[in-house]
Amino acid sequence: MSKRIMVVATGNQGKLAEIKELMADFDFEILSLEDYPEIGDIEETGNSFAENALLKAEAVWKVTHSWVLADDSGLEVDFLAGAPGIYSARYAGEEKNDKKNNQKLLTALRGVPPEKRGAVFRCALALLNPAGEELIFGGECRGIIAERERGERGFGYDPLFFLPALNQTMAELEEEEKNSLSHRAKAMEKLMDYLCRSK
Repeated sequence: MSKRIMVVATGNQGKLAEIKELMADFDFEILSLEDYPEIGDIEETGNSFAENALLKAEAVWKVTHSWVLADDSGLEVDFLAGAPGIYSARYAGEEKNDKKNNQKLLTALRGVPPEKRGAVFRCALALLNPAGEELIFGGECRGIIAERERGERGFGYDPLFFLPALNQTMAELEEEEKNSLSHRAKAMEKLMDYLCRSK
């Protein structure tokens, strides 16, 4: 029997690899926006992570009518009143450059003491089945913004997101460890629980 297709509404290879790893035990062939160039860029005009995830999922579903998974996630920094939030990927500009985003964040927090550098990684996953039914799953992970980048793994703000209990940034964690505690992992856990129950 051929595998069911699930299209992940992303062109971000780091995010795609993470989701593929988390979905390894399910009978889905995981595809991405790179497999459907006709979809093009999807405008994220929502006011929340959940709204943006649904916008992306719906745009892909209209073309594929398959299982679709869309993620919208980002970083909310306490001292910056929740910024960069839904603008996390383009915090330093439309080119979505991780290095520039991290540099802008470090500049914004220059001189801010550790106790005021609290932050949360937040994730919303939108799942559409072939019938177009929609579900949203959420997850979060709390930490502190470090004063400099540490670690070579991960992507995005991972090198700055420090987990005091582990004394490491997200970018210093082994992939398996990150995939057990990240905001995306927590949302994926809820999603996978749903898929298990609805087999």
